[in-house]
Amino acid sequence: MKLTLIFLAMVLGLLYGHLYNGFIFSSKICLFAGLTLIMPTLFKVKLRDITLLYTHKNVMLKGLLVNYVVLPSIAVLIGLATGNFGIAAGLFLLSVLSGGGMVMHWIKTAQADTSLGFLLLLVNLLSVSLSLLMLHNFGIYTSEYFHESYLDGPNMGSFAKGILILLIIVPFIASRVIIFIKPLQEFIENQKSIISNASIFIIIFYLFALQNSQTLFEIYDFEPELIYISFIAVIAFYGAIYLVSKRVYNKNSPQERAAFWHTVTRYITLALVISTFSIGTFGTSMLLPIMFAYIIQIPFSAKISQMQQKEIEQ
Repeated sequence: MKLTLIFLAMVLGLLYGHLYNGFIFSSKICLFAGLTLIMPTLFKVKLRDITLLYTHKNVMLKGLLVNYVVLPSIAVLIGLATGNFGIAAGLFLLSVLSGGGMVMHWIKTAQADTSLGFLLLLVNLLSVSLSLLMLHNFGIYTSEYFHESYLDGPNMGSFAKGILILLIIVPFIASRVIIFIKPLQEFIENQKSIISNASIFIIIFYLFALQNSQTLFEIYDFEPELIYISFIAVIAFYGAIYLVSKRVYNKNSPQERAAFWHTVTRYITLALVISTFSIGTFGTSMLLPIMFAYIIQIPFSAKISQMQQKEIEQ
């Protein structure tokens, strides 16, 4: 059901943008994502839970090592093999953006530690500036390999700050307020699935209807082979993610299961937002891996979730 909604939102978004010149990006979409996807997962998170980062520091450090060293290294290798600067950059961007809007859903489904899961989400969002710096360095050191010129894109410092405010601070404050309005809290928790599906549809439709997203039609017309190359690269990347995660994390630990989900899922919505600002630097094909990540990550995560639930029951 969720995969159908995502595919429909992508197609309708591209079609709308193609017919009506598309939308101009607004940060309000990030606020909308924060309030509808992240905020409902925060009702049971307490401020004192911040101490969990120290209590489970080994889990956190393991996650940081995997998400900011191992996965980017894998993405670079796969990206170089594609022979395309934009595809490689899109894949690398996915590798340095851990978690995502649905990660808390998967963590809860896996009966993992939701409090630690949110704190890991906070750490990863605080690291957006690091992710953008890594993307910048990727452009510097690989452009010659692809025989491309690299001109630094827009300054993302203020953008990273906005992400932190809209996706962490505002949703957390909103959750503290709603906790005192019990009927509203109960309504949101009871309708969480409907709210999540509707939110994902609206966000994806909007992002694919952006003016910058319309450049995907140019790839289809002039370089269709890049579509197949990108699809294979994304499958290889997610396969590698799963193999690494399965080996690194202890599935019997609720805390490590939370860290596991922050590795096997990528923040694809944030990646799409950043890439729309970066295609002038890396090329339109940068959007392709992120587009396919939407198609692959949902069923990929659902299958892993089913496997984990069976393991837990046993």
